[in-house]
Amino acid sequence: MIDFSPMRDGDLSFIDYAAQANIGPAELKALSDESIDYLLGLVDGLSDTDIVFSPEDAEADDPFAVEGEETIGWNFGHLIAHVTASSEEGAALSSLLARGVPASERPRYETPWRDITTVAHVRQRLAESQRMRNAYLETWPDAPLLDVVRDVSERFTAKFGEMNAPAAFLFALSHEVGHYEQIEEVKRQALAVRATAG
Repeated sequence: MIDFSPMRDGDLSFIDYAAQANIGPAELKALSDESIDYLLGLVDGLSDTDIVFSPEDAEADDPFAVEGEETIGWNFGHLIAHVTASSEEGAALSSLLARGVPASERPRYETPWRDITTVAHVRQRLAESQRMRNAYLETWPDAPLLDVVRDVSERFTAKFGEMNAPAAFLFALSHEVGHYEQIEEVKRQALAVRATAG
């Protein structure tokens, strides 16, 4: 996986990175597939109980959560629902932008995390997300309109730069990658508790 830290730290915009690295649909598909494979690898060794295990997370702070859940630790299923929703949103935006639609709205839907309760559910969600992301990339025209950017706030643009089709996809994927350590920690805690109980 590429190092997203220069983009997240503001040293390099996503749109400039995509241009410099000549990132197109094939490269985006490869990166997305690599991330899905990594997440599927994290599922290995987990039981259904581990998927719904409630971890300790001193940094939990979600102001958009339903009342009473703002500071709960996100379980494995919750995290998979969250990161896949964001990556699908980025893929959907990339499709719109590549076809000349500025995309001021957020085409986002997140699978209810409480519905993801088993290893099979996690694997299904990841496979579904991979299929959806790749399908959005198939909608890019042969000559994508890379000068079309998202209609977003000046604050967002100042922080992350303008977002054209490849940049929007990469931005969402960087969010997914940014959650890797959190997902790994949830797995570590779940397995540690299971080992102690055993």
